[in-house]
Amino acid sequence: MTISLSDTGKRYNREWIFRGLSYEFTIGNAYAITGPNGSGKSTLLQVLAGAVAHSEGKISWTNAAGIIDPDQVYKQLSIAGPYLDLIEEMTALEFLQFHQSFKPFLPGFSIDDMLERVGLQNALNKQIRFYSSGMKQRIKLIQAIFSDTTLLLLDEPCSNLDASGISMYQALMEEFSQNRLVIVSSNDPQEYGFCQEKLSILDWKPVAKKIR
Repeated sequence: MTISLSDTGKRYNREWIFRGLSYEFTIGNAYAITGPNGSGKSTLLQVLAGAVAHSEGKISWTNAAGIIDPDQVYKQLSIAGPYLDLIEEMTALEFLQFHQSFKPFLPGFSIDDMLERVGLQNALNKQIRFYSSGMKQRIKLIQAIFSDTTLLLLDEPCSNLDASGISMYQALMEEFSQNRLVIVSSNDPQEYGFCQEKLSILDWKPVAKKIR
């Protein structure tokens, strides 16, 4: 997959979040979108996902079959972010089975395997509402990283993770970031250290942020 942007911008009300962004994200590479809190990293990530409409310029998604309809981009991606909720009335097993029903996981990995990889094998029948914040983050990472998708989007992926959780995340990315297009939104090098390319969203902040 390739995501191409040409003079792309996004604004809310009269304030530009970013503007004049021309860039190409290509499969087989990992990219970090960096910048201070509140600078618009998450907004850019959601524009790249096709979940939030851009305000000007162009954005296109292509794969080996050609141009992807913007309404169909979601089929090609998986995402984890602090603003995405889990179905907390379900157990981890039920939630991952439900997720698998519309977005298959990578071949060769059972749900038991995935839970074991993140240290939750003993909590698979426990309702997610009883999980700690760190355990919930591990579930979010499972459903994103193990989904059989070419585009992997991660927003602050180590949120609520302790040192062992961060090491677990880094090991997963070393193993499962290959042959995909990976984009990480973060200001923490622990989360994006594996990325070959680093972009600061501040480079696309207009000097005059207000529309005149």
